[in-house]
Amino acid sequence: MRVLYTLFIAMALLAGTALAQGGAAEPLSPRETVRVAYVPITKFGTLYVAAERGIFDAYGLDVQIDRVASGTEAIAFLEQGQIDVGGIAIVVSLWNGWAQGLDLRVIAPGGLEPFEGSPTKLMLRADLQDEVVSIADLRGRTVAVAGGPGSGGEYLAAKALERGGLSIFDVNLVNVGNPDMPLSFESGAIDAGILGAPFADQAEASGFAVPFAEDLTPGLMTVAFVGSGRFVEERPEAARRFALALLEASRAMQGEHLYSRENLDAFLSYLPGTTEEALRAGAPVVFDPNQAIPVDGLADVERVHRENGRTAYETPIDLGDVVEPSFIEWALERSGRVED
Repeated sequence: MRVLYTLFIAMALLAGTALAQGGAAEPLSPRETVRVAYVPITKFGTLYVAAERGIFDAYGLDVQIDRVASGTEAIAFLEQGQIDVGGIAIVVSLWNGWAQGLDLRVIAPGGLEPFEGSPTKLMLRADLQDEVVSIADLRGRTVAVAGGPGSGGEYLAAKALERGGLSIFDVNLVNVGNPDMPLSFESGAIDAGILGAPFADQAEASGFAVPFAEDLTPGLMTVAFVGSGRFVEERPEAARRFALALLEASRAMQGEHLYSRENLDAFLSYLPGTTEEALRAGAPVVFDPNQAIPVDGLADVERVHRENGRTAYETPIDLGDVVEPSFIEWALERSGRVED
């Protein structure tokens, strides 16, 4: 366990409510309202914990949180000025928007892909093991992903195929929903597929598929907290404290503390239909205790979609126009950096 993090947690537990009392910066006075829309997934856990454990409140923020059905809906609300921050996935439509001057900035990461032991992997049809022994042998084969062109599934497939010197155009890429993939393996309709939990486990348990490539994108940021240009430029003090609260929440979710009673209650408050059992059974999401925005990974997502012709532009986007790291940097100056 990282030494600084261990000390942080120990002090918090001794103080009882220290995490909810802030102290790394003065609270705003008068209080400011921050409107947030989020897609209900576990990767926005820092938002849930900061809200339910009183961390936002400790910094003088009245954070109003609304659930939306999709990132597209949140982006529309950001553009219209109805919300200040959106918890959304980084998808092709967002890259196209940035290329056209969409005034939104990534201000903090959501949960990251596990660095090892990711539940999402490339699965191979079991009866092909003798003839498909490397990624390169997938050339001309049928590979399934959940989602259409420019989807996260397609990006993961591209990353897997890169390991064998292939692109998505060297295989027959088909769109198959995750729940339908185990049956597609069984029927022989697909040769390989990008599959996540619990469907990857189901396909393997059935005997019709085996893991073929794993840990495709360690530490990748697929979702983020995105602020409107107006919030970023006109209300920096609120944005700084919002980032600081997320930082403190992330440090309250490290290791065995991820699903402490307080944190579980926070997750369950914002994830309708989710149970404690389901949260504990799922692969744990990584919440970086320094809340660094992994720019290199973000650039790779943009590159892959652009090179695959999924974007409406050809010139690489300057990520300096997309990412605003100053709020997290300000938070780290006040809370200290957790070292490995």
